[in-house]
Amino acid sequence: MRVKVISRSTDEFTRERSQDLQKVFRNYDPALRTQEKAVEYTRALNAAKLEKVFARPFIGAMDGHVDAVSCMAKNPNYLKAIFSGSMDGDIRLWDIAARKTVCQFPGHQGAVRGLATSTDGDLLVSCGVDCTVQLWKVPMLKMVNTNNAIGDASQPSAIYTWKHAFWGVDHQWDGNLFATVGAQVDIWDQNRSEPINSFEWGKDTVLSVRFNPGEPDVLITSASDRSITLYDLRMSSPARKLVMKTRCNSVCWNPREPMNFTAANEDTNCYSFDARKLDEAKVVHKGHVSAVMDIDYSPTGREFVTGSYDRTVRIFQYNGDHSREIYHTKRMQRVFCVKYTYDGTYLVSGSDDTNLRLWKSKASEQLGVLLPRERRKQEYLDAVKERYKHLPEVKRIVRHRHLPKPIYKAANLRRTMIEAENRKEERRRAHSAPGSMPVQPFRKRRIIKEVE
Repeated sequence: MRVKVISRSTDEFTRERSQDLQKVFRNYDPALRTQEKAVEYTRALNAAKLEKVFARPFIGAMDGHVDAVSCMAKNPNYLKAIFSGSMDGDIRLWDIAARKTVCQFPGHQGAVRGLATSTDGDLLVSCGVDCTVQLWKVPMLKMVNTNNAIGDASQPSAIYTWKHAFWGVDHQWDGNLFATVGAQVDIWDQNRSEPINSFEWGKDTVLSVRFNPGEPDVLITSASDRSITLYDLRMSSPARKLVMKTRCNSVCWNPREPMNFTAANEDTNCYSFDARKLDEAKVVHKGHVSAVMDIDYSPTGREFVTGSYDRTVRIFQYNGDHSREIYHTKRMQRVFCVKYTYDGTYLVSGSDDTNLRLWKSKASEQLGVLLPRERRKQEYLDAVKERYKHLPEVKRIVRHRHLPKPIYKAANLRRTMIEAENRKEERRRAHSAPGSMPVQPFRKRRIIKEVE
């Protein structure tokens, strides 16, 4: 007779040191847990529903301006600091955590069109339609101790008057130079009262400018002649120019992939390009029903936020064609500027109704400190949702967004128009000679030409 005896060696499950992890033995044979997939599917469904229940993206509004907020800038030294400029010439430094004004910068006589901070966060550059560029010393002590009463900053450390109105400004990521745009592109040094270099390609107004985060001497601009232009400060003339069918209101580089940039266009779409290959867009991001006014990338480079004339703020994946999140409130009017905070957790939007609004980048994320157990539970639920996201019920719940009635109707009307246009083109192609009307992908359809 043969007898089987269960034997265990203490070496298999005993820790060598008290700091070692306990060994856990699991039998992964699927026959032991026949209902595992059904249980996980139910958990994924419940997690998707609970995400909708706890979605509270709006944190609060920051009131203080008396006219529309036209531009914003972040401070690299302080996560909770943000600058905003309005159409009446008022510039304010805000404490996002306390949601109050820390300091005001009086000086401009007209609308403030551009704000930028230096890499070290000590200098603020502002420009506006009053033809002046003003440099301000950022009040560090007021930012550290926000209990002080609201006060004005001292006079600007420098005021440079020039020949034309300015529409935008951006500071070099690593250096002392900054660029302003208007009738032309001007490159300034912090210590010089006149531009050290000027670029001009055409006679139309240049609307926005952004320096490349990876290559400090490269910058990109968008202009009212529907063009996107690349400049290199080491060259005497602009490098390349892309002409589209409608103009771009703003451009932004991807901080993690500095060869890629995304343009916010007047035709309600955003277009992501590779700067090395401008003949077609990499991705077309659709969703808005009116002109996209501003765009800003998350510090991770995985997603970006857009603000639109249709009174919504949307978050897109860097490679996604539709928005993953739509934010709106009853009181929020046309959104002119948006920013991601440097930790990627929050968004700030500035709109026509004089308010700045603070949003969570993940609508259902719990604010505050999470216990390790809570964090592990959330990671598990996210993984389960990711595993079952293709199933109809989970997919329907995750994708659903409630929209205001005007935006919902405008989206339906726009969809009908696009479908009618596509049908017309198909019929025209069917009744033309074979090969006379080649099919052009949408990524190339909005581009007219590239000039070098």
